[in-house]
Amino acid sequence: MKKTTSPPIQRGFALLESLIAIVVMALGILGILGLQMRTLTNTQTSLYRAQAIRLIEDLNERLIANPNAFLSANSYLTEWKKTPSSQVNCNNTACGYTELAAFDIERWKAQVGNTLPNGNASVFYAEDEPQAENRRQLGVMISWRENESGDADEDYLKAINASTGSGEAESCPEGQTCHLQFIPVVARCAPYFAGTNVQIFCPGS
Repeated sequence: MKKTTSPPIQRGFALLESLIAIVVMALGILGILGLQMRTLTNTQTSLYRAQAIRLIEDLNERLIANPNAFLSANSYLTEWKKTPSSQVNCNNTACGYTELAAFDIERWKAQVGNTLPNGNASVFYAEDEPQAENRRQLGVMISWRENESGDADEDYLKAINASTGSGEAESCPEGQTCHLQFIPVVARCAPYFAGTNVQIFCPGS
């Protein structure tokens, strides 16, 4: 009589299935976390851009408040590496329109640095107004640093360039994110020639 042998019992299938389920679940969780981090990054970028737009609106309001921003437009110009300084505190002392412009750009650029991470700003004349007497538009470029290194192909990290009134290109600093906007230079007071002297006429004054 032959002795029959039963096939060997295979063990460990339940453990293998559990390991596969854990791996699949971990991959799913990592995917969800990556998507959430990407959403938070986009939200933060949108917040910084909204703050940059508000800062430019603030500068525009300062121009409107200046009795003659047109004649003092040069005082609003500033470069990336330039730190404006005014000699008079216009909050405590009566200022002329040129002094007010210097005071405004000093306070405004400091506000940019305090509002945005590594925030900076450049204000320049727009290229399409080559005549100094007719320049009524300023280009404002605000830069800040994103918290992530980012991909060079990302739209918000691509270089922004603008041509200035001097024909030179104003570029976004390397490694920074920038927002560019143009604002009008309001002339509430207008210059007119009275003989050889330039007089200022302010409507309503």
